[in-house]
Amino acid sequence: MLEKESTQSLGISPIDVTLNFDEMSLQHNTDVTFKIVTDDPVNNPAHYNHKGVEAIAAIEASMTDEEFQGYLKGNCMKYLWRYKYKGKPVEDLKKAQWYLEKLIASVENV
Repeated sequence: MLEKESTQSLGISPIDVTLNFDEMSLQHNTDVTFKIVTDDPVNNPAHYNHKGVEAIAAIEASMTDEEFQGYLKGNCMKYLWRYKYKGKPVEDLKKAQWYLEKLIASVENV
């Protein structure tokens, strides 16, 4: 998936390329940045994005702050509960961590 972060026009100058494990970012002069997002089962699972809308964003928009925090807490607990039983313990622990970090951010912002 290619996400365009800015709509400024492109010139002919050189392109700087920055790579990391989770995403590849192509930057043209600092005017325009493109991201090539890889399927990351913890931070960016492809099956949770439809037509540019992340499932977590739609869920959050449909709930009050308190309801969303309960949802995050429940998912954190779910991944902690089952991490030994699904065959991918580290991945499940990272998912629990992801939900816990979202919960902390939500509580800090309320």
